[in-house]
Amino acid sequence: MPMNHLPLAAALILATAVPAAANRVFVSNEKSNDVTVLDSDTLEVIGTYPVGNRPRGIAISPDGSELYICVSDDNIVRVFDPETMEELHTLPSGPDPELFVLHPSGNPLYIANEDDNLVTVVDTQTHERLAEIPVGVEPEGMGVSPDGKTVINTSETTNMAHFIDSETFEIYANTLVDSRPRFAEYNHDGSKLYVSSEIGGTVSVIDPTTQQIVDKIEFEIPGVLPEAIQPVGVRVTNDGSKVFVALGPANRVAVIDGETDEIIDYLLVGQRVWQMAFTPDESLLFTTNGNSNDVSAIDVESLEVVKSIQVGQQPWGVVVAPDAQ
Repeated sequence: MPMNHLPLAAALILATAVPAAANRVFVSNEKSNDVTVLDSDTLEVIGTYPVGNRPRGIAISPDGSELYICVSDDNIVRVFDPETMEELHTLPSGPDPELFVLHPSGNPLYIANEDDNLVTVVDTQTHERLAEIPVGVEPEGMGVSPDGKTVINTSETTNMAHFIDSETFEIYANTLVDSRPRFAEYNHDGSKLYVSSEIGGTVSVIDPTTQQIVDKIEFEIPGVLPEAIQPVGVRVTNDGSKVFVALGPANRVAVIDGETDEIIDYLLVGQRVWQMAFTPDESLLFTTNGNSNDVSAIDVESLEVVKSIQVGQQPWGVVVAPDAQ
């Protein structure tokens, strides 16, 4: 029988045999000690899995095969199969791991240890500790340059961004920023580094070649007290045109022009917005809202919040699985 005369049922089977795969969105819930998994297409919860005590920082390998979770009260990094959420193994992290960042290649993993004033470097393949790098007091944020040559750590009490050589594990520069820096994010060509300061209420824009602050972004929201505007998570679109900043108890995400560093808009999301993650095509941005126990999905093109999704208790971190290889 010619293919164009297939029975209707068979044609429907062929048409639906290879559906477009949605991306899975993983949300760490630090109070309910679990991870909620969302479908990026339907924006529905597809599963909730226990992962250990107080999960916070969360990342996924570039090939999507391993999900890394800072389980802070267990003093360890647990590694899961993102497909099944079965635990694969653990990685040594030092005490109270909160945030980490993967090298662009997927190895190694750089972990902030707040209690010990260290950054721990761990080989994701051999599971061995490669180095412990002394940094400032209460290290928090972690970032890495697109070329993988520089790792950034921010120290909350020292109020510095530390520039670390990823090969020698030595600090080669320190930049003083505003009070309580929480997050460090490069744009994707490596020409700018954004460091958020939670108590200072600003985002410092740093030239990575000189390690000097070239601009400082300040926020003002009508009807919101200045002390409630606390920048935390930062994400930049691949083309560098937009920068998104989570403003904590202000319950807003600031949208910034990536060329001029001028504020474009403020988007109202859930309560105490903390961290954020794009889908691979950057059509959606997900935010974790710790006090309202939900995730907001933002349409990146229209800059509209399209849905609020209830998750576990006190969602903290979020990561989206990459497209299938």
